[in-house]
Amino acid sequence: MEKLDDEFWSARYEQHQTGWDLHKASPPLKTFIDQWPDKQSRILIPGCGNAYEADYLLKKGFSNITLVDISHVLTEHLQEHFKGHPIQIVHGDFFDHNGTYDLILEQTFFCAIDPVLREQYAVKMKSLLTPGGTVAGVLFDRDFEGGPPFGGRQPEYRSLFARYFHIKILETCYNSIVPRQNTELFFIIKNRQVK
Repeated sequence: MEKLDDEFWSARYEQHQTGWDLHKASPPLKTFIDQWPDKQSRILIPGCGNAYEADYLLKKGFSNITLVDISHVLTEHLQEHFKGHPIQIVHGDFFDHNGTYDLILEQTFFCAIDPVLREQYAVKMKSLLTPGGTVAGVLFDRDFEGGPPFGGRQPEYRSLFARYFHIKILETCYNSIVPRQNTELFFIIKNRQVK
């Protein structure tokens, strides 16, 4: 498999090979954000892509947002796009990122990493969350040929996340965009860790 590094993802953005890009915030995440009460929450969006969810968070009054992406092309674009806004943009590998967050939003990042890293993903998410912190977002509930994106199914996600988190919700999205209906799962998991 090709190495899914800065060079790989930057080439995708430069060549506009971004079939995962909705060109707007994901409806399931918008609905979740609308219900999140604490505007002061420290929020991370890993593998943020064009960060439409960050635009939506700003519109809703959130002000402590960190974006991480491995593509230098993308993060340079985001620096310009969010100039003057209270957003920290980090060019780097999520697995090397350090910080403490109350909420992490998942939107097409999990499906972009090599599936052999999924256990490491769960461990890293847990380490970045405050005790009782939340990860919320969307996962594909389908298979793909090759990848990225890489697919998966609800039972394997449930097995993975249950080892590290309390699973509040892991169910078929009711408000996916039409092309993705019945192929997406919405999930909310909470950090069980007590310090």
